[in-house]
Amino acid sequence: MSPQSTPLSIAPSPAEIKNGVLTQKNLEIAIRALSRDGLVVVEDLVPHEIIEKLNHKMIQDAYELQSRKDSPFNYHKGNIQQDPPLVKDFFFPEVFTNPIVTQITSTALGPRPHLRFISGNTALPPSHSAPPASQPTHNDADFDHPRIPFALVINVPLISMEAHNGSTEVWLGTHAVTTLADQEGAHGERASGKIKKDLLEERRALRAPCQPVVKKGSVIVRDLRLWHGGMPNLSEVPRVMLAMIHFAPWYRNQMTVEFAEDLRDQLTPEKTGLYVAAEYVKSEEVEKNYLNRPYGNAYDFNQVDKVLDIFPEI
Repeated sequence: MSPQSTPLSIAPSPAEIKNGVLTQKNLEIAIRALSRDGLVVVEDLVPHEIIEKLNHKMIQDAYELQSRKDSPFNYHKGNIQQDPPLVKDFFFPEVFTNPIVTQITSTALGPRPHLRFISGNTALPPSHSAPPASQPTHNDADFDHPRIPFALVINVPLISMEAHNGSTEVWLGTHAVTTLADQEGAHGERASGKIKKDLLEERRALRAPCQPVVKKGSVIVRDLRLWHGGMPNLSEVPRVMLAMIHFAPWYRNQMTVEFAEDLRDQLTPEKTGLYVAAEYVKSEEVEKNYLNRPYGNAYDFNQVDKVLDIFPEI
């Protein structure tokens, strides 16, 4: 029997969520799903009132960004990249440093992963300037990357997500087989990481892609290497999805995240279980600049000082 196309989910109990710790059984399911599929969904992890507050603010920001002459779009104008405001009023540990998420990522990547990226992408409703369109199926690891897990993306949709409103299409299992040779677009190009068409057809015959239904309050953890693509939002409401990246502690990436300085005490390793690669500035500076940050290929998920290729594939 061929593997299923829909992701595995775990549903933590109220006690697990209160304590911030999964049972051994749920943790095993999450780690095995990441190993086999490259993705797992953790259901009902974030209180709705938190994500509703973030969603209200980020939808306002999305329309502001869409109206700009140089909108920060990813591949096409219906999908924009936008950062959340990392200031006290909108910083929620349940979203940005959730202990259950960190338990999963630190088990998969090693103790105290490095948090070096926080942003988001928004699928906008169709408009004259942004007709319905899909991103090409692509790989965010658009460089010669390790063949072992080195980075996990944490996605937090701010509303329930399904095919109609632009649930991301995912190709489960591709994280374990993909190489740089699978890609057409090089890093620095607008469509970097694009997967070659003949490989898509080969993979579809083995395991079809899907647009999973993800309930409001749930969190997705996926391997950075997994093939995926943004899909059109055919609803009338923007679909905002946050994105954080945890890197393995041995992986030598150099990105940093700008936070308001009054969040410093909340981002210590003791409180988060993470190494947060933070730059602290005044809240007013964050509020002034967070919608003007680089986007797309301005971010580099590669590492410096690479180990020579002494581990040829067998």
